[in-house]
Amino acid sequence: MNPTEQSHRSQAAIVSLVVSTGLLLVKFWAFHQTGSQAVFSDAMESIVNVVASALALFVIFYASRPADQEHPYGHGKMEYFSAAFEGGLISFAAILIMVASIRSLILGPEIERLDIGVIVVLGAGAVNFLLGLYLVRRGQKLSSVALRASGKHALADFWTSLGVGLGLALVALTEMFWLDSVLAFAVGALLARSGFKLVRESVGALLDEEDLEVLKKLAGAFEKHSENGIIQIHHVKTIRSGWYHHIDAHVVLPEFWTVDQVHERMLVFEKRVIQDYPYKGEMNFHFDPCRRAYCKVCDLKDCPIRREPFVERMAPDIEQLRSPHEPSEFRAKRPEEKS
Repeated sequence: MNPTEQSHRSQAAIVSLVVSTGLLLVKFWAFHQTGSQAVFSDAMESIVNVVASALALFVIFYASRPADQEHPYGHGKMEYFSAAFEGGLISFAAILIMVASIRSLILGPEIERLDIGVIVVLGAGAVNFLLGLYLVRRGQKLSSVALRASGKHALADFWTSLGVGLGLALVALTEMFWLDSVLAFAVGALLARSGFKLVRESVGALLDEEDLEVLKKLAGAFEKHSENGIIQIHHVKTIRSGWYHHIDAHVVLPEFWTVDQVHERMLVFEKRVIQDYPYKGEMNFHFDPCRRAYCKVCDLKDCPIRREPFVERMAPDIEQLRSPHEPSEFRAKRPEEKS
């Protein structure tokens, strides 16, 4: 990663840490003033935000380290660990919130100065909304999983704060103070769901689970540059290492090309595909000979072994890229090999 990108990532993480710390202090002050379990639930989530922001700052620094002998695929997977850890923290905070809300419901709440709680919670929610948009956009632009995870969490915190603020307003209007505990429990349940989802997505990435969105982006880049002998692509697999992706693929090429021709053509192809791909990365290819079965979809000019005229290029689609085999209609058309 170049120093400018690393600097921008670090700046975004620092902004997240500073803002989250400020919101944490304000929310706990509001809880001290009101005694509201709903405000407490919102403040507990802010603890998660602060810890996650601090971890993201460390992870962004660590993940930027280049590949070495001990880590030949780089250090980018640390970003997925960060997101999984954040999801675990959210789930833990959710359990504490639900336990505290049940206790308050049984013992009876002691609430006062709800106007302060409403103002603080809604104001904090607005700040989290702006912070979340900022982090998600920076994460998308800089291909940072950690920043996107923090941004999504901040946006989820906005909706939580909005619900808490409106709920507190309802409590103040109706004086049904038990609603405060019920509202806090509902917030905890929603946070538990959000935390589990974040953990699930992060663990899937750590295990290199197939990502259809990644395949769609690759399909678009392949379609744009699969010409002049790049006939068909299948069995595509990716290892996502944060901002850096390692892509394996099988490519059908003209069977008469020399090793030099294959090498030079695929270097150009890889460079162009990566330029149109939203992540940095590298590609490793397994080459399959055409066996003169792809003539109708091969646009190579002056082909000396062509059997049929070219009709139309084969546009890559998701099913082709996922398949471990060449399309069956072309395998069936291959001439029998001589013994």
